[in-house]
Amino acid sequence: MPLPSWNPLAPVLQTVAAFSRQLLIAPEAGPEDHRLRPLLSVSLSLPAAPPPPPEVLKEKDANAAPLTKEEVGRATWMLLHTIAAQFPDEPTRQQKRDAKELMHIISRLYPCKECAEHFKEVLKANPVQAGSQAEFSEWLCYVHNVVNRRIIRKIRSQGQKEEN
Repeated sequence: MPLPSWNPLAPVLQTVAAFSRQLLIAPEAGPEDHRLRPLLSVSLSLPAAPPPPPEVLKEKDANAAPLTKEEVGRATWMLLHTIAAQFPDEPTRQQKRDAKELMHIISRLYPCKECAEHFKEVLKANPVQAGSQAEFSEWLCYVHNVVNRRIIRKIRSQGQKEEN
């Protein structure tokens, strides 16, 4: 019975390792030449555990709450305003189509269904203007203000209901 740590592919790997020592990057070079390296290196040991992920990529605490609607909204507007700020002064037809399509995709895929439906209405009443960087940025600011006014009205109406 083989030992638990015995690798059934060990003989094959040993053969490949021996063969790879004969495959050299510079076969015409002398043995002292630093360019002499095996073309293939095979290890018979088990791979080491992968390094831990960088601090930045650590998973969220399992008890941490998902993002709130407000956090998602702020992040979305930050992204959209950044895109508008980087939008070309003279966009190509494809860039104009992409800007318009991005807004429509957001209205279909936004995680808050109520907000997505409202954004669809806003887009219908205020078609995307992406003829230039200035036009796109101005349109986005206007639309952002439309959304903010609705949020403020909604907050006020909820506050009044709670007080009554």
